[in-house]
Amino acid sequence: MLKIGSFVRSSGVIVAPMAGITDQPFRNCCRQFGAQWVVSEMVISNSRLWKTAKSTQRLRFQDEVEPRWIQIAGAEPTEMASAARMNADLGAQIIDINMGCPAKKVCNKAAGSALLRDEVLVGSILEAVAEAVDVPVTLKIRLGWSRTEMNATRVARIAEESGIQLLTVHGRTRQCRFAGKVDYEAIARVKKSVSIPVIANGDITGPIQAQKVLDITGADGVMIGRAVQGRPWLPAIVDQYLQSGELVSEPSMEIIRATMKGHLEALSDFYGESRGVRVARKHVGSYLDALLGDRARVLKRQFNQLEASRDQVALIDRIFSQTGIAA
Repeated sequence: MLKIGSFVRSSGVIVAPMAGITDQPFRNCCRQFGAQWVVSEMVISNSRLWKTAKSTQRLRFQDEVEPRWIQIAGAEPTEMASAARMNADLGAQIIDINMGCPAKKVCNKAAGSALLRDEVLVGSILEAVAEAVDVPVTLKIRLGWSRTEMNATRVARIAEESGIQLLTVHGRTRQCRFAGKVDYEAIARVKKSVSIPVIANGDITGPIQAQKVLDITGADGVMIGRAVQGRPWLPAIVDQYLQSGELVSEPSMEIIRATMKGHLEALSDFYGESRGVRVARKHVGSYLDALLGDRARVLKRQFNQLEASRDQVALIDRIFSQTGIAA
């Protein structure tokens, strides 16, 4: 069970915010399979840029199932506070602050995980956002900037003192990006240092791994990122195992087929035909990678050449009609 503000859910499994992945159609796919906590793509704090097509789509969450958990990113306390208020006014029910993204285009603007090098600024941002809104505020961080600059425990204490209600820790540093072993013991040290809920993140690929991570870290839940791409049913499978010990099978090929086609339809409805076709390429590529591994390469190339949603759907039907797709 996990509690954030007034929201209480039986699940301690959270779908991570991922730029270009956790848009509204994907979030809804995860919810259809039973995911109870899903975080939006990152929204930049500079509201002057919210009129771009990308930001406009990311701010469409008003009609989603509760809780609507929206992530913001930036490096200026007043601007971050304003962004939090504006998102809350739009219907956000939980605000997450990104201090974990290792992407250069984010870190070069002193946002994301770059903020971890300035603990005074971290405190200023967290206090400003927490005071600006009446909804719960959460934080996502890494262990630090590098292996020689690991300050997640200090940042966790700053977060707790600033009014943050939940902390997610990715068990790598910014310089590690997504390579190397995740330091779950370091997450355990963070967990012991604060009384607010701590969520473990990093290389959690399935239910058994999730349980091992909880055993090592003592965390209150897990956040799953890249492993959910192409497998929106995974959070529910992990949750089932953590709650009951029951290891549930992956969906049947027919359910996966229907999911992919429904996902395509939702993308076209959400983005419009032209952009929906382009966005679908990344998502369908992930589904095919999960199903076929290295054998997906040729099929992905074929799919990426298609310019109409109906042609994409037809190719999916042909792929699932081929002998051996489930092999």
